[in-house]
Amino acid sequence: MSDSESSEEECVYDEVELDEMDFDEEKETYFYPCPCGDRFQITIAELEQGDDIARCPSCSLIIRVLYEEVLED
Repeated sequence: MSDSESSEEECVYDEVELDEMDFDEEKETYFYPCPCGDRFQITIAELEQGDDIARCPSCSLIIRVLYEEVLED
């Protein structure tokens, strides 16, 4: 694990299942309420690239998004 992964791991506010998040089809982005009043966000493209961290644009909190990868034939 790299130093950046280690420090990111320590800062994760919560772990949230993908199906608990709201999805905006137009923006292709999942959202989840942040305690600061804004929303955590992660795009489909980020998830497809293996990123599982949703960030809040208004504060420093991040959450880990829990999901199962679906393999396409």
